[in-house]
Amino acid sequence: MADSPHAVHDAVPMHLVLPDASVLPIRADLTFDPADPYTVRADFVGSHSTSTWLIGRELFAHGILADAASPAGTGDVRVWRDEDPTYLLISLSGVEGDALLAGPAEPFVQFISTSVKLVPFGQESSHMEDEISRLITSLLQA
Repeated sequence: MADSPHAVHDAVPMHLVLPDASVLPIRADLTFDPADPYTVRADFVGSHSTSTWLIGRELFAHGILADAASPAGTGDVRVWRDEDPTYLLISLSGVEGDALLAGPAEPFVQFISTSVKLVPFGQESSHMEDEISRLITSLLQA
């Protein structure tokens, strides 16, 4: 699905934290599309590769308030504030391995805040009615 004209985009500089505690610079390209209001598309872009994850918007919102003792998320994605609360940590686990990403928290706070102005939490389903109607119509016409 193509982004709607009201989609929110942001690029956040981050670091991939390697097992020896060294870091590699990456960028998180975040997209929130009101047509898919439960999800944030996160493209983690490094110098040689890109990894795309679809992460629950609510997970990011909870992670902004979480700490290492109780991170948001229990599965492949966990999000929390670092001991230095100006940083946000994202842990990803997938078939290709695990990754720990660290970046400034404030751009994530602003990104989620902007998304909430477009689609308040709890009102996501009303924004999906048009998309669901289009899907039903296309299925009936197939």
